[in-house]
Amino acid sequence: MHVLTPIDATSSKGAQYSQIHQQLTELLRGERDWIANASNTAALLYNLLPEVSWLGFYLWQGSELVLGPFQGKPACTRIQPGKGVCGLAAEKQEVVVVPNVNEFPGHIACDTASQSEIVIPLMNWGKLIGVLDVDSARLNRFDVEDAEGLETAVAILLNAVDSDQLPDLSESAAQ
Repeated sequence: MHVLTPIDATSSKGAQYSQIHQQLTELLRGERDWIANASNTAALLYNLLPEVSWLGFYLWQGSELVLGPFQGKPACTRIQPGKGVCGLAAEKQEVVVVPNVNEFPGHIACDTASQSEIVIPLMNWGKLIGVLDVDSARLNRFDVEDAEGLETAVAILLNAVDSDQLPDLSESAAQ
């Protein structure tokens, strides 16, 4: 069992992410299952990142994002490409940071307390396999340092998993 060590709130955001990355690497060491590791990644990030109200994965299935492992209140189950912040990040296959979700056209409000959001695409061999979605009840919660820190966390997760457990998005699987 992994014991979470609180991050040093007085350190810089970069140092805090470094502490998180060390704990995540340790937590996932030796486990290769995709769902187990995604679940533990969501739990660790949710419990260590300050001012986060919801955190989880949406996984690409067929032609839409479907709710995966998460921490927080019940959430929207399916999101179409281009819809909401998650759908936009999936469609563009790039990080999307929204300082104020109330000013984002088409925002999907699964939790009315959400005020800001960041979404990180999960890519495997250049193919979208899902997104990491993080919400905060505070405006302007996320910035470039969060994008970099969360991209590294996603890389740690994907590197810890057997690639045959990740969604098969090859041309032959689509037929």
